[in-house]
Amino acid sequence: MSAPEKPKTRNWPRDLFGKDEIIGQAWLVWGGIIIAILSLIVGFVLKPFTKSPTVVAYCAQDQVYAEQVFRDFEQQAGVKVRAVFDSEAVKTVGIANRLLAERNHPQCDVFWGNEEMRTRQLATAGVFRETNGVATFGYRSRRIVINTNQLPIINAPRSLLELTNQAWRGKLALAYPQFGTTSTHFHALRYHWGDATWDAWCRGIAANKPFLVDGNSVVVKLVGAGEAAIGLTDSDDVAVGQKQGFPIVELPMNEETLLIPNTAGVVRGAPHPESAQSLFEFLQRESVVQALVKANALEGTSAKTVHTKTLIVDWAPLLKDLEKTTTTLNAIFLR
Repeated sequence: MSAPEKPKTRNWPRDLFGKDEIIGQAWLVWGGIIIAILSLIVGFVLKPFTKSPTVVAYCAQDQVYAEQVFRDFEQQAGVKVRAVFDSEAVKTVGIANRLLAERNHPQCDVFWGNEEMRTRQLATAGVFRETNGVATFGYRSRRIVINTNQLPIINAPRSLLELTNQAWRGKLALAYPQFGTTSTHFHALRYHWGDATWDAWCRGIAANKPFLVDGNSVVVKLVGAGEAAIGLTDSDDVAVGQKQGFPIVELPMNEETLLIPNTAGVVRGAPHPESAQSLFEFLQRESVVQALVKANALEGTSAKTVHTKTLIVDWAPLLKDLEKTTTTLNAIFLR
């Protein structure tokens, strides 16, 4: 009986199935590498053409407050915000004029205003879309602010009309009344008091040699430093001054106090309508408004919560005579 045949030693690399296995594994490894390289090349080539959603915002809210809101929106909505801010000196007016100039070829999607008059002016001019084009949220207020080291509260004026008294000659600071919330307040007071009283008041203010400055924050700095004893400014600027340790206090609201909501408007023919709607809705969120209140950008979340009787604005005649009133203010206060 012959001995059993020994099994042949398998030369695995030369075996057909072994070769197929090696080739298959090689393709798995190198194929994956090739695909990864091709993906990187394609991604690099196509990157300039795959832009993320964008929204263009013209913003009159102070940049220090608005930028955080825009960052939050970018993170939550995945939409890049291209923001254009105004300057302190010509608050809102510059952006309003830009929106009017671009009316037939809009470049902006959303306007974020920090007061109401210019937004209403733009709406009347057809800058915003007809349906659900404008919204208001939160509020600030126009206030008399005093330096408590120079002026005891008991001696402070109780009415804006008292600011024409000789006692305040050279002691009053205010922003130029052709711009920003100061402008809105002066325009509104004309229809609150009537033309004769308002005109005499404006001329009396000018005759008292006030400090006319570029913006409400400058008013607070002058009053806080004691260069002026009293000023006309906004509540948010007073809050900032108090944080900085200035010896200042705002006087209580009354019938001459103007409440100032923030506004948002979607531009008619906005280049990025879907992104515009997203930002428009985001700005009105309760959480966003509360964050602005916490940051002192706004005084409160809703003007409906103010129980003091404040200035009622007659918008129709105000907007009709906007240019006429501005011309009068220029004649009185531009020197």
